[in-house]
Amino acid sequence: MNEEREVLSILKRKGIDTVSTLPCGRIKRLLELVHSDPDLRAISLNKEEDGVGISAGVYLGGGKPAMIIQSSGLGNCFNALLSLSVTYRLPLPILASWRGIHNEIIPAQIPFNKALPDALRAFGIPYREIHSSGDIGLIEEVITHAYDENTPCVALLSPAIWAEGCQEADGIEYPGRYMRRRVNYDKEISDGEMTRYDALQILADFLDEECVITNIGIPCREMYSIRDRALNFYMLGSYSQASSIGLGLALKTSRETIVIDGDGSLLSTSILPTIAAEKPKNLTIFCIDNGTLGSTGDQLTDAFAVVDMELMAIASGIEQTVKVHTSDELRSVTERLYIHDGPRFVHVIVKPGNRDVDTVKLSPEQIKRRFMTAISRSRS
Repeated sequence: MNEEREVLSILKRKGIDTVSTLPCGRIKRLLELVHSDPDLRAISLNKEEDGVGISAGVYLGGGKPAMIIQSSGLGNCFNALLSLSVTYRLPLPILASWRGIHNEIIPAQIPFNKALPDALRAFGIPYREIHSSGDIGLIEEVITHAYDENTPCVALLSPAIWAEGCQEADGIEYPGRYMRRRVNYDKEISDGEMTRYDALQILADFLDEECVITNIGIPCREMYSIRDRALNFYMLGSYSQASSIGLGLALKTSRETIVIDGDGSLLSTSILPTIAAEKPKNLTIFCIDNGTLGSTGDQLTDAFAVVDMELMAIASGIEQTVKVHTSDELRSVTERLYIHDGPRFVHVIVKPGNRDVDTVKLSPEQIKRRFMTAISRSRS
């Protein structure tokens, strides 16, 4: 495992403190080392692009993230990388096990991965190809470039670096598996009393020193119109990443972190089980559920008549959940929000419809800088 230990040493030497991972059979031993190292927080992903959002939140909170994934997973990341990491100039080194190019036995791995360098060039994402153990030092260049230039940067790690074939991780001892869940759940969803704008007004009045991540589109514009503040991070793109950013941020700040998410966005991500597994005590998700995709024409989502978002959160493992339909109920929830540790999930039923408000008059760089400055001041 000399090569794997060398990679781990580079990560730690460069100050990486949080690593989001999704497995590949060619790097089992490397992942074993990363997940067992006490100096690193290793987060197991269910979907690669969630790692882009988590890494963004970690960086905004003062941490130094990286990702380790299979190269095929970059296909799931490109929109988030371009609309979040590139747009806001957020550094993110990605170590990708490069399938499809060396003794590949799975035909489905070849078409995407053969074209991957061309795709990275087309998207303007810098990368390095690492074909042998002697090139492992290039990983340090990838990390340095990512943080010096505030950009995603990819290390494509050929399987030729490691032992041939899928690796068997050394010495894994699986704990006993036991879980008991008893759910007594009998709730109804009916037409909401509030609009999303009404709900955001109540939340804005409640805010004090909390960090807030606001979902893309109209929710950002409405919150900006109601109460702009330096501790609001407005998402101008990167659909479905709000709660992922909130998770990463909550892991790196002691401040209470609030995510204003939506039913459509949360139906498009796999982040809720990851949040439940990581157990951030200072994270609250307000799912503003209007049953539609409000920023794209109010098309119905599956939450309108089929999926209960609170029940989905419970099934994901989040224990502190509540559902509200009225303004009085929402105010009551905010008043006692911090009685229990998070993660918390507040399912807010609202009517479809948007308020006609102006766009956010801040550039992505301005949003990032003032947000990070506000958090930094709070730490001092």
